[in-house]
Amino acid sequence: MDFTLSSTSLTPGQSVPKHFIFNGFGCQGDNISPALSWEGAPVETKSFAVTVFDPDAPTDHGWWHWAVVNIPSHVNSLEEGASNNRTLPKEAIEVITDFNKTGYGGPCPPKGDKPHRYIFTVHALRKELDVRPNTNGVSIEKKIEANSLARASFTVQYGR
Repeated sequence: MDFTLSSTSLTPGQSVPKHFIFNGFGCQGDNISPALSWEGAPVETKSFAVTVFDPDAPTDHGWWHWAVVNIPSHVNSLEEGASNNRTLPKEAIEVITDFNKTGYGGPCPPKGDKPHRYIFTVHALRKELDVRPNTNGVSIEKKIEANSLARASFTVQYGR
């Protein structure tokens, strides 16, 4: 079985609905984290990480919109609003995004820029990661890559 990531909130390749758009920096969304589910992870998976990354952001490293680590291996989904309503598993740790806060930060590209891509990824990891909540997305990326068994992604877009 292939490792796959899906969402009942978002359609791969399509535009992100307002419900999941950031509320700030001129964007007027609800900033709700979307529902995500995955299946087919390697049997040796000890934990999962979920990330949302914008490679088109006008920075030297893209833009981290969400990073959650230490999701237990028996969990295979996050409900809509898991970040904002705090229904994440108690073991899960949300790290600091490029919005300089923890938790989900929806799409909000600069006005007039071409639509940006938002890559939602679930990472199957060989262990839980030793991270503190004040860790940022750039730092966590290296820890995730060093402990990755497999990953599954889909991409959506948004422009304004």
